[in-house]
Amino acid sequence: MNTKDKNHEQDRLGELKRGQRIAFTATYVTLMLAVMKVLVGHFFDSEVLMADAFHSGADLLAIFASGFGLWLASRQKTARFPYGLYKAETLVSLFIGAGLLWAGFELLRDGYHELFSEVRVTSFPVVPVVASVVSLVVSYFIARKEKKVGRAINSQSLMINASESFLDIFVSGVVLAGILLDYAGLPYIEGIIIMVISLLIFRLGLKSMWTSFFVLMDANLDPKLQLEIEEKVNEIYGVKGVGDIRIRQSGPFKMIECKIETSATLPLYRAHELADQVEEFIVGNYGHIESVFIHIEPAREEVVSAIVPVKDVNGLDSRVHGHFGRAPCFVILKIDAGDVKIEDFFSNSYLAEKRHIGIKVIKAVIKYKLDVLFTSQIGELSFYMLKNSFVDIYRIEEGKTVREVVEQYRRKDLEPILKPTHSLEESQGTAQ
Repeated sequence: MNTKDKNHEQDRLGELKRGQRIAFTATYVTLMLAVMKVLVGHFFDSEVLMADAFHSGADLLAIFASGFGLWLASRQKTARFPYGLYKAETLVSLFIGAGLLWAGFELLRDGYHELFSEVRVTSFPVVPVVASVVSLVVSYFIARKEKKVGRAINSQSLMINASESFLDIFVSGVVLAGILLDYAGLPYIEGIIIMVISLLIFRLGLKSMWTSFFVLMDANLDPKLQLEIEEKVNEIYGVKGVGDIRIRQSGPFKMIECKIETSATLPLYRAHELADQVEEFIVGNYGHIESVFIHIEPAREEVVSAIVPVKDVNGLDSRVHGHFGRAPCFVILKIDAGDVKIEDFFSNSYLAEKRHIGIKVIKAVIKYKLDVLFTSQIGELSFYMLKNSFVDIYRIEEGKTVREVVEQYRRKDLEPILKPTHSLEESQGTAQ
């Protein structure tokens, strides 16, 4: 594993450990809240606070399960688990969803019973009120922290728990209202609101299980990202086509597979460089990427973009100039199996300059994403600049028409130029 991969691995482990810390801290705090509610509810005969303690107990299990899942996901990769244990976090999210369904059902039942409860409170319940307020405030801070860290590390289970913690704020508010309404002799309002919140919890549990199921089944959950990556990668110079992009969610991370097409004549080392460039672009521009696999195939080009240095502007009957850099004009072509179209004519405005004319021409025309150059001669700097830009170069005869050059290319009668036709020193007096 190289230094870059090691740093990437350390960053991932750091994110997971950050999630563990907040999950286990929230577990401890939720445990304290649940114990407080049980004690206050028992000694002050507050059934609604006891029900809230039961609800906090369900939250406690869910948050602990989230922390445990993140702990499993942070374990080192092994021979048995070469892709890591990131999906342990998703598996735990599935169980969290089931726990939320159960908690929602129990809370619904408690709310239904509260509709028919009798008023029993004769003195103002100071301690139960204080306990509810403390629960409300603490739940707020827990929810904010879980949401912040969950978004930062893209943890599905933490964001689910954050949503549940925000619901806890409302539950605590309802409990507080229920205690006060019970003292005022109107307990039925408390039961109605608790039943509504129980349905929200039930919905959250279903959503958690549904999302976790699709993640475990490697479903594509982000088609928008898929289209965006395809569009952006296709803009990288040297990439002649993008297809079959696959995105798998693995816990808080994404694994991406991407197939790209490039020139069939590209050397192996250049193909690897292009693959590295695509990988670095994806990792550098999109967060929470665990791995990127790039598969390279030779392009089956139906349309080729070509450039020809010419002496005059006369359509396809323009005559080939004898040197790339010194040509007064260039014709840009689109060639396919049955047709050839002139895309543009580029006038060489650099002829009055003394050095590196060809380099300046290349910088001006590279925007056309050229595939092929047809020329009689080319200097050293221009040759290597074009080859580094994934352009194939073919030798043609001076004086031929563009039409004749295209016909030779289609018949595969042209010889590729594999090295500069003259050296850098020889180019100084002419042009690149």
